[in-house]
Amino acid sequence: MIHPKLVLHFLGLALTASPALAQAPQPWELGLQAAASPVMERISSLNGYLTYLIVGIVLLVVGLLALVVIRFGEKRHPVPATFSHNTKLEVLWTVIPVLILLAIAVPSFKLLYYMDRTQDAEMTLKVTGHQWFWSYSYPDHTPVGMDSFIVYEDSLKPGQKRLLEVDNRVVLPVDTTIRVIVTADDVIHSWAVPALGLKTDAVPGRLNETWVRITTPGTYYGQCSELCGANHSFMPIAIDAVSKQEFQAWIDQARQKQALAK
Repeated sequence: MIHPKLVLHFLGLALTASPALAQAPQPWELGLQAAASPVMERISSLNGYLTYLIVGIVLLVVGLLALVVIRFGEKRHPVPATFSHNTKLEVLWTVIPVLILLAIAVPSFKLLYYMDRTQDAEMTLKVTGHQWFWSYSYPDHTPVGMDSFIVYEDSLKPGQKRLLEVDNRVVLPVDTTIRVIVTADDVIHSWAVPALGLKTDAVPGRLNETWVRITTPGTYYGQCSELCGANHSFMPIAIDAVSKQEFQAWIDQARQKQALAK
């Protein structure tokens, strides 16, 4: 008899595999991917804020250049001015950039501190980078773990994404604070999933820590973001975000499979 939890789990994975719920790069995409974590929401907000600020600076500089060209051109001033400095202008072009830098630094540092350490983690995911695949383990759910390799183009099934699909996806629960420990066993890699605001270097001999709290069920794609050798571009990441009940059903099934494999 098939356990009801397993049925629920497979239905959930089928839904999250739908392209409509998959977060991945799109052709001609100019903006950031839709945020699916509190960190990414704040990154998107800061990006929007900085965009408005930068556009304002560009318009100001272009406007000042136009003013100087029109007002102080040769036709209006055939005899050039001979002054060497202007105290008011010098104060302004010192104070205004300082204020702009403060306007950028304050929200940036707030976001960095928010991203820095996990608060009250409910579970841990350990990620290890290799040339050229990822290994995952769940220390709170031993002995669950797996290696994750790219599915090459000639093996893709309909609906799967070229250069982004893997043979074993990471499965994580939504609405759960997850500590992510990242390391490597050969060269430096970088574990990055844009829609979740994740990008952490995997350094041999070092454990780097980040965290994620996924807010929306779905499938989220990423890639190694540190040049790590000949097959660097063939190290994709795929995460299935499911409900807590579906996650527990997956853990139970994974434990059964590993027990049978022994």
